[in-house]
Amino acid sequence: MCGNNMSVPLLADAVTVSGAERETAAVIFLHGLGDTGHSWAEALSSIRLPYVKYICPHAPRIPVTLNMKMVMPSWFDLMGLSPDAPEDETGIKKAADNIKAVIEHEIKNGIPAHRIILGGFSQGGALSLYTALTCQHQLAGIVALSCWLPLHKTFPQAASNSMNKDIPILQCHGEMDPMIPVRFGALTAEKLKCVVTPSRIQFRTYPGVMHSSCPQEMMAVKEFIEKLLPRI
Repeated sequence: MCGNNMSVPLLADAVTVSGAERETAAVIFLHGLGDTGHSWAEALSSIRLPYVKYICPHAPRIPVTLNMKMVMPSWFDLMGLSPDAPEDETGIKKAADNIKAVIEHEIKNGIPAHRIILGGFSQGGALSLYTALTCQHQLAGIVALSCWLPLHKTFPQAASNSMNKDIPILQCHGEMDPMIPVRFGALTAEKLKCVVTPSRIQFRTYPGVMHSSCPQEMMAVKEFIEKLLPRI
């Protein structure tokens, strides 16, 4: 049963970049709205460590209110992209439970929680923050790119039972982001200081970068992963 991906729907067709040697750690990375796991599997392959397994699930296809109810890959519904926009609380919590099932599956298959990093870009980064900060397992870290904290008004109370109050967070944001302004990223970093140990949060911004990644950011991600998931 332990090795059966079918019991975890998101793993059934997730893109997995296997380690070149014995896998002793995992990075679970969630793509943004309208994307698939393929693009981030490719990006992470360029900074991969040989003993780390990279898992990039695909979001389900659902109607998205923000995009005139068009059906597209989305972890949960989006009504707006501002700090005070209404949010799909039910969808966010359901999506977080689905990611927690992926974490549980990896733990059952021999990778301890403290050797798992959860990360994502945009909507995927938002979900990675919410999931890790409400998770019962102590994870290694969070990579949060160009994103925000969903249901931010429910924190820090929402994290009261979390094992991740001291978790390292690498938060990165393009300074020219037209979709999720860097100010929203900065507000998120401030909010996170109420949820986890403030010294554990790194908030890095990149001049001239829009709603995307850049080589300098990917190097920061690589260094963060190497530091938190050393070879054992």
